[in-house]
Amino acid sequence: MGDTGGKSARKNPLFGAAVVKAVLRKRNGVSATSALYEGILRDLGVTDAEVEAYLDEHHEEVEQAIRSHGRRGTYFRDPNGHLMEILTPAV
Repeated sequence: MGDTGGKSARKNPLFGAAVVKAVLRKRNGVSATSALYEGILRDLGVTDAEVEAYLDEHHEEVEQAIRSHGRRGTYFRDPNGHLMEILTPAV
């Protein structure tokens, strides 16, 4: 799933999962909310290894999404094509 097939990175489910993982790392670590993170991975049909590889390749874009508007979040499409949003309160 690492190849976006020409799609914008923000439409790639890996982008959403990468934003979630990056935010969790900054907040209190992925392990503190592992059930939530594992559910997101399952729902998006991606693996943690794929998310890590995506983060390595797209770190700047993920960080930009996290910093935008003083809030942390992003929009992305799930495997069924539904538009999803992950958003945290401004910190």
